[in-house]
Amino acid sequence: MEEKSKISLLFSSSVLLLLFSLSAAVSNPLQLQTLLLRPLPSAPTLSWTDAEPEPEPESDSLVEISELNAVSSNTTLEMHLELHHLDAFSSEETPERLFDLRLQRDALRAETIYSLVSKAVARNRPRAPGRPGFSSSIISGLAQGSGEYFTRLGVGTPPRYLYMVLDTGSDVVWVQCSPCKNCYSQSDPIFDPTKSRSFSGIPCGSPLCRSLDSSGCNKRRMCLYQVSYGDGSVTFGDFSTETLTFRRTKVGRVALGCGHDNESLFVGAAGLLGLGRGRLSFPTQAGRRFNRKFSYCLVDRSASSNPSSMIFGDAAIPRTAVFTPLLTNPKLDTFYYVELLGISVGGTRVRGITPSLFKMDPAGNGGVIIDSGTSVTRLTRPAYIAMRDAFRIRASNLKRAPDFSLFDTCFDLSGKTSVKVPTVVLHFRGADVSLPATNYLIPVDSSGTFCFAFAGTMSGLSIIGNIQQQSFRVAFDSAGSRIGFAPRGCA
Repeated sequence: MEEKSKISLLFSSSVLLLLFSLSAAVSNPLQLQTLLLRPLPSAPTLSWTDAEPEPEPESDSLVEISELNAVSSNTTLEMHLELHHLDAFSSEETPERLFDLRLQRDALRAETIYSLVSKAVARNRPRAPGRPGFSSSIISGLAQGSGEYFTRLGVGTPPRYLYMVLDTGSDVVWVQCSPCKNCYSQSDPIFDPTKSRSFSGIPCGSPLCRSLDSSGCNKRRMCLYQVSYGDGSVTFGDFSTETLTFRRTKVGRVALGCGHDNESLFVGAAGLLGLGRGRLSFPTQAGRRFNRKFSYCLVDRSASSNPSSMIFGDAAIPRTAVFTPLLTNPKLDTFYYVELLGISVGGTRVRGITPSLFKMDPAGNGGVIIDSGTSVTRLTRPAYIAMRDAFRIRASNLKRAPDFSLFDTCFDLSGKTSVKVPTVVLHFRGADVSLPATNYLIPVDSSGTFCFAFAGTMSGLSIIGNIQQQSFRVAFDSAGSRIGFAPRGCA
């Protein structure tokens, strides 16, 4: 009798466990979305839909940086820019080769970011030997060639229109200038400061000169700058102020480097517009007149021929955005840090991915950054493995393919036009960001191989890359100390 009671109890427990499992399965069904299969994009044509404006009368309004940072200023401006992908500068013909080069740039950039952060955490402004008269040869950012998007803007008065790389991972604005000791090949004539009425040198003792990580003086006691990048590239020359023209918006007295010696840098664009959080970045300099706000929307080039775009000013913040607070690294002010709490795959929170995996410690180690120039999102390795394994299980209906480059989860989707794939959601503090399928399963060849576009890193720092940001308007609101994500924001 006692044995029958035990069997009955065991049976009842098994039934209850089965019912609980079925209930959990019903309450958390596998969430799928459709992935439309598109081929690798070819190199875009280097063209500009915005016509360069004719030189305007001298009486036109000019926004001075000194005004922009004035507390009393209550008039805000608005700017809209086109962005184009770096592949437009490439002479490579095949989509496969373009993609391979992109992954090579991506690996170098990620490595440089990790090196930059680790050195910043480990030091307090070292004094390493540099050029004569320079305080140091500090690595100050990411090489111009590692940025992935560029725009066209006017430099000087009258404006000379040049292609400039835009990068949230760099601060200093600079452009190649004649006369050149070393200048790389660019698509436009090199900027000649002697032909600009608005070009002005910066004295050595000025606050702007002292804001540089690495500065010096020439014989006339005017400021010199040097920016050394993690890949060994260097730009050196006169630190000056100049007028920049963005379509029909002019911004005066922008502090920028006029580089006469530029070594090992990318061939194509004339310079770099730093969009980081540091003191000398363009958003910081332009300050309150644009309300310290800008946003970009990066198109999926395999799905759209429209250009990507950037907006400065209040209009940069979309009403449909969800926001997460900006965090600050006490040792490095360039990058945009956010708090990632977890990740869901197929509608279920991935076990093992906890906020502690993404936490920045008081010394500045770890954390998560949003970066425009990194392509593939890199997650600290324990988080990546948990996410990858969850995706593999929930995508078990898809035919696997061999690993490709840094991707270890690939699928053979040849002969198909669309497939159902598990959903992926990034859970930031205050903002759940649901990714389109094209933002995490991407083509890697012309044979129908698609790979899960995430990777693991042994570094404690995780990077949210631009593949995962595609089609979102990503809004950087420094005034509100927050970053926003608005889906379908490129229209």
